[in-house]
Amino acid sequence: MSDTERGEEYKEAYQREHLKNAELASRIAELEFKNDELEFKLNRIKKNPLWKASRPARDGMHWMLRQKQRLSNCGGPKGVIRRLDYKKREREAMKQFGTDSFPDEARRRLEEETVFPRMVRISILVPLYNTPAEFLMEMIDSVMKQTYSNWELCLADGSDGEHSYVERICREYQDKSQGRIIYSRLLKNAGISSNTNECYKLAGGEYIGLLDHDDVLHPSVLYEYVKAINEQGADYLYCDETTFKSGDINKMLTMHFKPDYAPDNLRANNYICHFSVFSRELLKGEKLFRTRFDGSQDHDMILRLTDNAKKIVHVPRLMYYWRSHAGSTAGGIDAKPYAIEAAKGAVADNLRRHGYENFQITSTRAFETIFKIRYEIMGNPKISIIIPNKDHAGDLERCINSIIEKSTYDNYEIIIVENNSATSEIKNYYTRLLGYSYEEAAASDKKEGADCDGGILTASEDGIGAGRLSIVKFKGKFNYSAVNNLGVSYAKGEYILLLNNDTEVITVNWLEELLMYAQREDVGAVGAKLYYGDRTIQHAGVVIGLGAHRTAGHTHYKQPRQNLGYMGRLCYAQDVTAVTGACLLVKKSLYDGVRGLDESFEVSLNDVDFCLRLRNKGLLNVFTPFAELYHYESVSRGSDDNGEKAERYNREAERFRKKWKKELEAGDPYYNVNFSLDRSDFSLKPTV
Repeated sequence: MSDTERGEEYKEAYQREHLKNAELASRIAELEFKNDELEFKLNRIKKNPLWKASRPARDGMHWMLRQKQRLSNCGGPKGVIRRLDYKKREREAMKQFGTDSFPDEARRRLEEETVFPRMVRISILVPLYNTPAEFLMEMIDSVMKQTYSNWELCLADGSDGEHSYVERICREYQDKSQGRIIYSRLLKNAGISSNTNECYKLAGGEYIGLLDHDDVLHPSVLYEYVKAINEQGADYLYCDETTFKSGDINKMLTMHFKPDYAPDNLRANNYICHFSVFSRELLKGEKLFRTRFDGSQDHDMILRLTDNAKKIVHVPRLMYYWRSHAGSTAGGIDAKPYAIEAAKGAVADNLRRHGYENFQITSTRAFETIFKIRYEIMGNPKISIIIPNKDHAGDLERCINSIIEKSTYDNYEIIIVENNSATSEIKNYYTRLLGYSYEEAAASDKKEGADCDGGILTASEDGIGAGRLSIVKFKGKFNYSAVNNLGVSYAKGEYILLLNNDTEVITVNWLEELLMYAQREDVGAVGAKLYYGDRTIQHAGVVIGLGAHRTAGHTHYKQPRQNLGYMGRLCYAQDVTAVTGACLLVKKSLYDGVRGLDESFEVSLNDVDFCLRLRNKGLLNVFTPFAELYHYESVSRGSDDNGEKAERYNREAERFRKKWKKELEAGDPYYNVNFSLDRSDFSLKPTV
């Protein structure tokens, strides 16, 4: 290309970008004008005496509307019944996680007498500040009653003069602790971070644990941690936790059963939280807590230390009891509003450490400290959208129209993989897409105005799909894996988007939301949030081992669209074992690197198998709730519930169980072992 031609190309690109910016500016100006106009009208209404006088009636109406919305959020009357049933099952299962889970006399003796190859000392740090006497004693007692004895409790007291009893209580415990309690009276209260750092100076253990001054530990937690250190070489450990009220740990408010280490989850929210224990070597000369992140200093620390850790172990037992009372973070984020900005700062610091720039961090509807992270799209890579199709002209037209009309990302191509369609309706639609007769082109090796190389037909300028749509013929019997693999072989894009023909785009920036994760070096497949036509959830991530066949299943299945999900999981992007192939974005190099979809899985489980192979390459698979589509599942090929299709599924399920036997036995790392595999709503296993 000559300099002149290159200059013209740059000029045209600049003009296109300038035009886009001008159009965007015009839209913004129009919206601002409408906003000003509406604000003027609203103010005029608010000043009206009749409006002021009708406030009681409006308040009553709004109350009724809120109740109606809550009912809708639950999925209507049936959803309320499901919710009540869920709560009943939770109450029954809850009984096994309170004091009933504490070791009996025989178990305590066994744990106390266990001698590990490494009897590491764990220094538990507790900064104190005006701690209520009852809370303080319960906290210290929970450490004193640990079945593992090689610990030390480091107490740094910044209480004021009106709370001198804190020192007296600590000194009394220190005298009877056989040297395992170390107490220091601080000259002043310098805040949570500085006080904890002073506490750290007292520690002599190989491992460090962080305990809040008003919380309670399970008697076996240190035993379980040291066991994991010896058996797995763990250098960072955490467990499940619960909040409790009224001074009784059996009166649990919220039980949090966590996934194993998941970096995207951790950036979105501090799900690890308590009870963190780690090798002091992970600090690598850095401060334990950094004062500029006061309020979310633990989130900052966890992000830094898990980055440094070689073996992060999650002990899936409820072993930390977080007291909920006025003034505690467990009692509500409103008690510490500065924690929100501190948490955003901690996440931003972590992202910069990983080389990300120009990102955005915003709070979500779930909670102020549960975040949506928007990554910068690097470049303008082409996405090849692969859509298998047989007949069903209406479904395909709805799908393609939604892509063309709603997508704000414009560098994509659509490749329809045609598989033995017979109806005149679909052939007529293909003709409209191509801009010339599909039947004539398909019957001929060459056609003027068409690219007929190896069975591919490319839309002309007269077609709906002009410049971005092609049709590839797959002549064999239906095999979802083979059909997609053929389509990918013709793809020109850097990224492959597998998309079912029975989907419809909802979110206009759906491609950007998927691409921002797929472009990361540590990510394999990325999946979207899919709904049935009634706006209940069809897909929000895949868990292996879930369901009657113990192969794989979708979480939050059939929950209403407005549902926040278990611990807010429907409101942030997160790591999952697999995502559905109904809408799956992946780099083409990765698709080719694992040899595409396994064609021995003709219809089912090929997407899960694909994601597991990506995971075995050390890659993360990500589900994002911010790319939303409808998925009118099984419209194209019907149900798998009976007859020949059921037999085929059983065969594929058996093959899947054999191929991934080890992974299924280990369990899904992102789905806590305390959850039932018979349900998709994060219900706990029934009480044994």
